[in-house]
Amino acid sequence: MINEIISMNGYGIYVWSAFSFTLICFAVLYAVIKLQLVKEQLKFNFKFASLTSEKIKSAKKQEIYREILANTSISKI
Repeated sequence: MINEIISMNGYGIYVWSAFSFTLICFAVLYAVIKLQLVKEQLKFNFKFASLTSEKIKSAKKQEIYREILANTSISKI
């Protein structure tokens, strides 16, 4: 029974190769996006950390920055 599922009447090699290709592409896409996110977070943290204390207070009052800072480790400043 397992052999029938794997072979799929002779089409198994095409189906399983397409399935594995898709799975690999999704995994690579996830990894690339994750790396880009980490890179952008590091750039944001670096730029935010170089601000003066007056500008940091001003930025923390803005709604968008509050949302961004809620997801970063630098929000503890």
